[in-house]
Amino acid sequence: MTIKIALIQLRVVDSKEKNLKNAIDLIRIAKKEKDANVVVLPECFNAPYTADTLLNVAEEIPAGETCRALSNAARDFGVHVVGGSIVESCSGRLYNTCTVWGPEGDLVATYRKVHLCDSSLSGKMTVAETKLFTAGSKYATFTVGETRIGLGICWDMRFAEFATAYRTMGCDLLIYPAVCDVPTGEQHWELAKARALDNQAFVAFCSPARDTHAKLIPYGHSLVVDPWGRIIQRATEFQEIVVADLVLKELTDVRKRIPVFEQKRTDLYDLKVGCS
Repeated sequence: MTIKIALIQLRVVDSKEKNLKNAIDLIRIAKKEKDANVVVLPECFNAPYTADTLLNVAEEIPAGETCRALSNAARDFGVHVVGGSIVESCSGRLYNTCTVWGPEGDLVATYRKVHLCDSSLSGKMTVAETKLFTAGSKYATFTVGETRIGLGICWDMRFAEFATAYRTMGCDLLIYPAVCDVPTGEQHWELAKARALDNQAFVAFCSPARDTHAKLIPYGHSLVVDPWGRIIQRATEFQEIVVADLVLKELTDVRKRIPVFEQKRTDLYDLKVGCS
């Protein structure tokens, strides 16, 4: 089996309506012209990544405007849509949340960002996430055919144990919608190769396009990495659609030839304070 994944590296502007229209147009192109069966949007794709704008576009899931638009697009085009992330409002709290919509327009997965980021390599704190969001506490997966897919958002990429937990659950593909600024992206983006190698899985990072006039300038360069740690597709910094064929039989090959999950010494990894 092959999954054709399309990463939508769209340019985010200061209009929720325009961002949604752009996203839907690009989802249509990814399915109708590129024949993708999984389409991915970036983190916080419906508004610029600043505290004020994110607060203004918060909505409930699944009743909000963005959710309705993604559900309709998934149904109309017959494709799985990984809806990047949006600001979810729930019971007086805000979450950075990824929704996944099936080809019938049904909500098949919801993931709230677990690892919130207050770090900034640029020296400027655009959004102190721990002050704005409540952290999630659950993993989230969905399936396409027989392939199980795990979800993370941006800073989750920094935590190797998180990715390995998904691999232990049987995931063959890890998807991370993300919006890193340029200095952070330059330092962290090829972590996709490490996550793929560590877990012998396909890994995709999806970023917004670069906008040099934005308060947070996105890194761009959305990419897909195979289980050998090779980058098989990579975007520029501009708005574009990155399409990659994930040949799933490669998973069997790499796991047979390099059986690291059979070689793990899990009896040694649970450290106890005071042990020598």
